[in-house]
Amino acid sequence: MELGFTDEQEALRDTLRAFFDKESPTTVVRASEPLGFDAALWRRSTAMGLAAIGVPEEHGGGGGGFVELAVVAEAVGRYLAPVPLIEASVANLLLASLPAATDPGLGSVVARAVSGELLATVAPHPATDGVARLVPAGAVADAVIVRDGDELLLVRQPDRGPDTPAPAIPNLGTQPLADCRVDGGDATVLARGPEAVAAHERAVRHGELLTGAALVGLGERALEIGVEYVLQRRAFGVLIGSFQAIQHRLADVVTALDGARLLAYEAAWAQDENLPEAGTLATMALLFAGDSAFRTASESLHFHGGYGYTLEYDIQLYFRRAKSWALAGGDPRAAYARLAQRLYATDGV
Repeated sequence: MELGFTDEQEALRDTLRAFFDKESPTTVVRASEPLGFDAALWRRSTAMGLAAIGVPEEHGGGGGGFVELAVVAEAVGRYLAPVPLIEASVANLLLASLPAATDPGLGSVVARAVSGELLATVAPHPATDGVARLVPAGAVADAVIVRDGDELLLVRQPDRGPDTPAPAIPNLGTQPLADCRVDGGDATVLARGPEAVAAHERAVRHGELLTGAALVGLGERALEIGVEYVLQRRAFGVLIGSFQAIQHRLADVVTALDGARLLAYEAAWAQDENLPEAGTLATMALLFAGDSAFRTASESLHFHGGYGYTLEYDIQLYFRRAKSWALAGGDPRAAYARLAQRLYATDGV
């Protein structure tokens, strides 16, 4: 594994930071609440081709790998950008990877998604009783990819989209979550049988990997906010950053975030190399980054004292999203149990 970025990846990171620093300050993040989506920023992001970086060039994408996608996701997390770039990237990759992508009907959908004309997302959990629940970006997506039994469906949502969002299900992280009805809707079968199940599983792992990278970016910015505050706030006549109790806690979260970042990019590299453990590393990256980012945001918020809980301070924006984004794979305790089963189960035990 190469631990350093290439010149192109460094340039991508710098470009993204400059872009989101200008286009996604905390004023834009706040204005996007409670839906958690900014249509103008979405249009500018798609104009840059950010949701299509990982799509093969033959489908009109950037032809990048998962390391490049992780760089994008990390920037999204750092700036809390209120756009579903992770969700759209995962959906676009899935659509472009299907054998049916060469068919004229689906090919036009792929082309529209890659160009940003159509916003697609993936329901991480199979539909139950004809409904896919808590779909990321489901309130603003034109179409949702849903696994219904052993079928993978593309369900169009004519009543909603980036310019006509539906109300989001209230959530701590102000994400545009919504349920999607499968039965009775305009649905196209993308795949059936084991192929459908495997394609959906891959997409879920891709989402875990990129969400983990976003949580790393979130945690790193939350740490910076905490450090900036303890180097300004005084108590007993001295800066509170001089207190050992605070220094030790900062050292702990820095160490954890470094490990989370390394794990996230190892998972991205494993995907690019098609290693058999790539899916497992993606889940590990999400779980560890979620834990590390929340702990970092929590510590930084507590360094602020009572101020940290007030809406005027930016740290609460990071604290709430660190808690919410870490639930992308469901209950982390259940996810850890499933991860252990995948790693250590033998002969059904």
